[in-house]
Amino acid sequence: MLDYGTKIVAGVTPGKGGTTVHGVPVYDTVEDAVKEHEIDASIVFVPARFAPDAIYEAIDAGIKLIVVITEHIPVLDMARIVKYAKQKGTRIIGPNCPGIIVPEESLIGILPPRPFRKGKVGIVSRSGTLTYEVAETIKEQFGQSTVIGIGGDPIVGTDMVEVVKMFDEDPETESIVMIGEIGGTMEERVAKLKAEGKIKKKIVAYIAGLTAPREKRMGHAGAVVYMGMGTFESKVRALKEAGIPVATTPFEIPKLLL
Repeated sequence: MLDYGTKIVAGVTPGKGGTTVHGVPVYDTVEDAVKEHEIDASIVFVPARFAPDAIYEAIDAGIKLIVVITEHIPVLDMARIVKYAKQKGTRIIGPNCPGIIVPEESLIGILPPRPFRKGKVGIVSRSGTLTYEVAETIKEQFGQSTVIGIGGDPIVGTDMVEVVKMFDEDPETESIVMIGEIGGTMEERVAKLKAEGKIKKKIVAYIAGLTAPREKRMGHAGAVVYMGMGTFESKVRALKEAGIPVATTPFEIPKLLL
């Protein structure tokens, strides 16, 4: 992140206060860090057992954007955290996500910089690896405005619908690529908004999970099917009925964006 140009002003590890890492001062608490620096975002790499406390600490310190890389945070813990964050006016990206990048400006997360180039396409994704692959396919022709990996858990701080709405209002974004996967109903909800005319910008979608066996549990905790919604078929059908083109492979996305 430092190499990319992100302004990392402080780190927090209890018991390590007073040390430095790559020239960045380390504090014992988030409260100590915000007293010394102007901080508008935090990134949480803390292991799952301790991550909820780290997130609450950042919220209580008044930080308005928190990116949570950690996976395996219990669902009930995340439900409480998301509710608390909304009450406090804090936006959470994640958990179990690769983070957020504004190409050639700032990176908060673990996204590898190579596939990203400044441009006009906003990418929102439930998958980490597919984010990089899709970004690579559109890098030369379109570039990206902002890329957000929302995470693959059942409960995430910011869902696909919210990100698509933000991209729709963002003057730096001309069109939107949505990388979905089986499970949950986010993609169907985006399709409904598009069908109702509430999303104006062009959306191109790719849904992972075409060959996923129905009886097998897939890797992402959010890959759960609900009463006929959340299957590969139901997502693709909803998107196409809303006029959103769906790529069969990531390599079709540049053609569909034209």
